[in-house]
Amino acid sequence: MQTKPKNFDAVIHNEAYLDRYAGQPITHESMVSDAGRQTELLSGQWNFTVDQYDMALRSDWHLEETVDQSGRPLPLDYDFDRWETVAVPSCWNLARREYFYYESSGIYTRTFGYEKQNQDQRVFLKIGAAAYHAKVFLNKKFLGSHDGASTPFYIEVTDTLEAGNRIMVNVENRRQPDRVPMHNTDWFNYGGLYRDVELIRVSATYIKEFYCQLKKGSGFATMELRASVDGIDQNGQGTLEIEELGLRQTVTFQDGEVSAEIMVKPELWRPENPKLYQVKFTYGNDSLEEAIGFREFAVKGTDVYLNGEKILLKGIACHEESVLNGKAITEEEIIENFKLAKELNCNYLRLAHYPHTEKAAQIADRMGLMLWEEIPVYWSIAFENESTYRDAENQLLEMIKRDRNRASVVIWSVGNENADTEARYTFMKRLVDTARQADNSRAISAACLNDKIDLIINDRLAQHLDIIGINQYYGWYDPDFSKLEKLFANSSPDKPVLITEFGGGARAGHRGGVDEYFTEDNQRALYQKQVETMGRIPYIKGISPWILYDFRCPRRTNPQQAHYNRKGLLNEDKTLYKEAFYVMRDFYQQWQ
Repeated sequence: MQTKPKNFDAVIHNEAYLDRYAGQPITHESMVSDAGRQTELLSGQWNFTVDQYDMALRSDWHLEETVDQSGRPLPLDYDFDRWETVAVPSCWNLARREYFYYESSGIYTRTFGYEKQNQDQRVFLKIGAAAYHAKVFLNKKFLGSHDGASTPFYIEVTDTLEAGNRIMVNVENRRQPDRVPMHNTDWFNYGGLYRDVELIRVSATYIKEFYCQLKKGSGFATMELRASVDGIDQNGQGTLEIEELGLRQTVTFQDGEVSAEIMVKPELWRPENPKLYQVKFTYGNDSLEEAIGFREFAVKGTDVYLNGEKILLKGIACHEESVLNGKAITEEEIIENFKLAKELNCNYLRLAHYPHTEKAAQIADRMGLMLWEEIPVYWSIAFENESTYRDAENQLLEMIKRDRNRASVVIWSVGNENADTEARYTFMKRLVDTARQADNSRAISAACLNDKIDLIINDRLAQHLDIIGINQYYGWYDPDFSKLEKLFANSSPDKPVLITEFGGGARAGHRGGVDEYFTEDNQRALYQKQVETMGRIPYIKGISPWILYDFRCPRRTNPQQAHYNRKGLLNEDKTLYKEAFYVMRDFYQQWQ
């Protein structure tokens, strides 16, 4: 057995320093239904430093060892409470100019007080999102690590909390080929704690999961209820109440779970009338309350139905980004985006290419917009890697569990623009099966690529999808627009097709000839040809052009783009409408 050299120093010689933090993953299994619960926000000003060399992990800063074994003071490379402060939530890229392109580790820390309210109380820490990998420490203890930049995670901290507490979160946003997404994307790589951090107090036995939606094919007269509890009292009665419907239904849990069908006929949610009901569910001393809409979304043949009526999905794609806040988009900005979509005559948005904040679906519920939600299985994921699959599956389940009570969410997407390899087919089919098992009340889709050689919609994954998403850029990346007509003529899908992306770039205010790239005139002409062509295709039942407004992207370096993807129908701060906006608005007004 090889022994360590006598001059071995763990801080500078141990390159396996991450091993001691392995084995405590935080996954969808620890999620807590938190609708309507009172929470204590830990957002606000946190102390922060960049940590390019991972010294916090190499040197165990969370232990706050200020003296050696003999009690002599040590020189420290950190000073938590005298670091600069940054806002949580926010993206560190926008905190200081020096951090704009920073891709590595950042350390967040703050202190907070805690007062126990009763002996049986349990407490969970919720981190709304940390881009991309997070390690969480509380009162000198490592609590676990989470992968995925866009979904919330929960940790029970009941036995770790004290009257005075220090929390430390190591957030790391390196781009790596085995991550989801991998290192090559077409958007900006923001880092940081960019959604709220909260404490959630629950009862000793609490409602862990709660799902309530219309049962498909029930004639809009039956609700499906599924719930689980965690704690000592696994066998008891829960109560579902919807006061407006005069409903009070008792259900019986066995071994911590219940599944029930309840006869009731609610007013149906639809974009023209986004009806929501206050739904309360109680078990013992614990209760949840949230606004829920009830609707049925279905696919039959090549048609899409909402509440039994055929519909067209008139949409727009949208990134979660703003000039001022990056991914830490505010409620006011979400509402602004959704109002712009309504102005465009949209009834639907594709939230690309990762789960947006849960506030987006809540607001869409109220404003009457249907949503496509997606995980970032984007381009060339490491499809052969089982740990990459587990990461993707966990992000999918965290997204579904978070938003499955939202009437606005009608489509789960398992990915975007992947080559149809054997490994990818197996990987994504597993995701489709997982999504369908977790929630069968919505359509499953993916944004696929067409066969560029034979010009046909032909992706093996399509046989497992409910709706076929297709991204196509004829007239832009492929200037030969005649191929689009051939693609549609050669294809005869037995499912509805949703054109999930098309478009071209334009610098707002830059005018010129229709053949001059990056002019509004060129973009407008392209949109005119695209909608004229797509509007004649009977199996196309939805469209979401790329994209609502310009967004940051380091790969776009010519002077007209200037590190922005300029395919937006508005400019990056949404103050200027491009000519193509009106083409799309007018098309949606008459498309039926």
